Amino acid sequence: MDLTTFSAPLRPLRTMARSALAGLVGTFALAGGQAAASCQLLADGWITAPPPLVRQAALAMDQVGITFVGHATFEIETPKGVRIATDYNNVHRPARLPRVVTMNGAHSTHFTLNPDPAIEHVLLGWNPDGGPMDHDLTVEDVRIRNLQTNIRGWDGQTRLLGNSIFVFEVADLCIAHLGHLHHRLTPEDLARLGTIDIVFAPVDNASTLRLDSLVEVIGAVSPRIVIPMHAYTYGSQETFVARMASEGFRVEMSESPLYVASRAALPAEQTVLVLPER
Repeated sequence: MDLTTFSAPLRPLRTMARSALAGLVGTFALAGGQAAASCQLLADGWITAPPPLVRQAALAMDQVGITFVGHATFEIETPKGVRIATDYNNVHRPARLPRVVTMNGAHSTHFTLNPDPAIEHVLLGWNPDGGPMDHDLTVEDVRIRNLQTNIRGWDGQTRLLGNSIFVFEVADLCIAHLGHLHHRLTPEDLARLGTIDIVFAPVDNASTLRLDSLVEVIGAVSPRIVIPMHAYTYGSQETFVARMASEGFRVEMSESPLYVASRAALPAEQTVLVLPER
């Protein structure tokens, strides 16, 4: 699939994305404190109504709510109530309208041509016209940036910069969504990512990274918590969990799709946290 074929229908999305970038000027000095977490870039210092969501009390200022919605979509909620949906496809939708959505162009299960116009920021992880699509956006208490990587098309050919790893810096945590990652990361990639605390990792072992390569990426990123996603192939999640346990990771199976993260509560040992779909 040549992603440039989506260029015309995606013009409204490009406009929204560029508008978001244009609004960056002056956003980094925020009332109530800096949005970015302590991690810094090393380089420079079928639509159905969603079921009801069980809500907790308001988050503390050092907490981040992470809810696994399904497939590659997570809802991230910040202490100030900013809601973000990753790889938003208008099928796996959070119960509440997000303020920010990120998308990747690998397959239609990772984006939508028709996002709700009430969504304030639509951040594409690829440029439908080709070339880079860079984001560095601060919305209240969260900073969102991306690192582009390459993908394979249905024809097996490389599509340059077709995926983004989105990084969310909030409440002194750095959370990375690997997106539809298709290759190992270079030292330069790792330097741009910086120190990552929580990773959302695609574990299908088919259309993204093979298991050995994924384990290598996780080892290089070295997060405290890995949350599997994109487990659409039979047995892929179970195989991933067993492999990570053999690599020395602690495994925790959650009964709730909601995980409340904080720096103070990060586990001492590297952990795979399996969240059920909401």
